Order: sequence, then structure tokens, then C-alpha cells
Amino acid sequence: MTKPPPREELLAALLGPTGNLRAPAMVSGDTLIVGFNDEAARVAGLG
Repeated sequence: MTKPPPREELLAALLGPTGNLRAPAMVSGDTLIVGFNDEAARVAGLG
């Protein structure tokens, strides 16, 4: 497992200027998944 980035760095990458998430996000176990890929969603049975 890799070490997570510092909180400030993570928030700067995830949040837009209004404080909303820049992309769809979900938590799976201990993993935060951010973004959307149509092909990957189909393979995972989500789309």
C-alpha cells in the first residue's frame, strides 16, 4: 500500500473553487475512487 498524500494536497486536487468535488467519487473499503471512465464502469458492471 502506498502512503496517502497530505490532506491539503488531496483536498486541492479533489475540490473545485466552490468546495464541490471536481469529479464523481466513491469509497470502496479503504480506497477512495475519484473520476469516471465509461469503459471501466462497463467492465465493472456499473454502466
